[in-house]
Amino acid sequence: MKHSIRTRLIIILASFIVIFVAANIFMNISFLETYYTHQKKNVLIDVYNDVRDMDTYASEESYYYLDSLSANNGVTLYVFSITSDMIWNYYNFSYPDVDSGSTAFNIIKDRLDNYVNDYYGWSSLDSSYQEIAGTDNYQMYKIFDDKIGSNYLELFGKVNRTTFIFLRANYQNIKESAAVTNKFITYIGILAVLLGVLAMFFIGRRFTKPILELSDIADRMAGLDFDAKYDVKTDDEIGRLGKSMNMLSSQLESTVSELKSANNELQSDIKKKMQIDEMRQEFLSNVSHELKTPIALIQGYAEGLSDGVIDDANDRKFYCDVIIDEAHKMNRMVRRLLDLNQLEFGTDKPDMERFDVVELIKSVVSASDIIFKQKNVNLVMYEPLPVFVWAEEYLVEEVLTNYVSNALNHVNDSGIIRIYTKRRGDVVRISVVNTGDKIPEDELDKIWVKFYKVDKARTREYGGNGIGLSIVKAVMNTFNRECGVNNCDDGVEFWFELECAKN
Repeated sequence: MKHSIRTRLIIILASFIVIFVAANIFMNISFLETYYTHQKKNVLIDVYNDVRDMDTYASEESYYYLDSLSANNGVTLYVFSITSDMIWNYYNFSYPDVDSGSTAFNIIKDRLDNYVNDYYGWSSLDSSYQEIAGTDNYQMYKIFDDKIGSNYLELFGKVNRTTFIFLRANYQNIKESAAVTNKFITYIGILAVLLGVLAMFFIGRRFTKPILELSDIADRMAGLDFDAKYDVKTDDEIGRLGKSMNMLSSQLESTVSELKSANNELQSDIKKKMQIDEMRQEFLSNVSHELKTPIALIQGYAEGLSDGVIDDANDRKFYCDVIIDEAHKMNRMVRRLLDLNQLEFGTDKPDMERFDVVELIKSVVSASDIIFKQKNVNLVMYEPLPVFVWAEEYLVEEVLTNYVSNALNHVNDSGIIRIYTKRRGDVVRISVVNTGDKIPEDELDKIWVKFYKVDKARTREYGGNGIGLSIVKAVMNTFNRECGVNNCDDGVEFWFELECAKN
């Protein structure tokens, strides 16, 4: 494959080797000679210091030591004293043994004459002598020897006024060494590229084979074939990836199963939505029905008053009372619908405050005291001690008012209404129980729906419109708390829960 990992590995390895070889050649060409000169310069200085510090040059032991310094450091070493008459320089060599008439002496005589004459100030060195280091005791020069065509580093230094040290090191061979080294590195680089490409071809195949297998498993998983599993044989990165793929396959299978279940639930939700749409239409119909009757009454009685068909003052007052009463019912229903709309759509957020719910229950019950007496209903309250909760007191009062009012409207004659306040860990449950007829089990979940009425005739009798319990549900949703209804042995229990606060 054109863009396979194996191909890229081969290209990367070959490029790395080529760059490494090229960098070595560049370093050799650019810096090897400079580095060699620096190192050789330090060698000449060290040899000079060692020779200068010797106590004597005349003993056999000293001679062998000078041989060792010369051979081990790759330098030519001369130690000599001089007698000069300003015309001729006469050399007496302490090391090595050099005859003044020998060829070896003639080779270096001109060099020694130049350095000695320069030292004594009789003449100066010409421009072919390039000084690269020097102190009061020695000078070091880089020169080109015309006789043999080679570059040298030479050090001329003194031991005392008449004894001198002359060191010479050839560095012409460094250029040849660099050239040979570069050629050798080039050959090695070519061989390394060929061997590396060959090795990566086979090794890369070993690495890419499990990756291709994992890719095939991924393709099968994409086709929802979750039976495909990777046979994990190693504990390296590929092995861990294989384990992850196997876990992913199992999890995807589980997820797809859950999605299918969710799809079924979605279908059910769609059906429920259709039911909700039907309920919405029923809601509009109910609103129209609830408003139609009081509007018709108001219109009829108002027209009667307008036409002057009523002469009696008491009859006129009756007509006016009916109009006022029906208008009050309409106003109350509209206000409750607006409150319910604000609660359901979250336009108003509850202001959480700490208060005593038992004290609030007593206040709500006290406001309905006259109705309790009119219906001859007995009230029983449990938990007389204060119970503090976190909620918006006004909304909780609305819930309690709806529950107590609902209980008074449905309690049987000479019945009992019981109010419980029970703590359950971090919450408190307030229950309002009335004796009387039970709610049919299939209608327990429907009573929270707007305008739903279990007993329409009785609801119309006390002027109910089926909104109160919907408001209760909306209030508890804003608190993120639960509410509910249960049938008891002797009646019906309505309850809701609030968060407890420390007393």
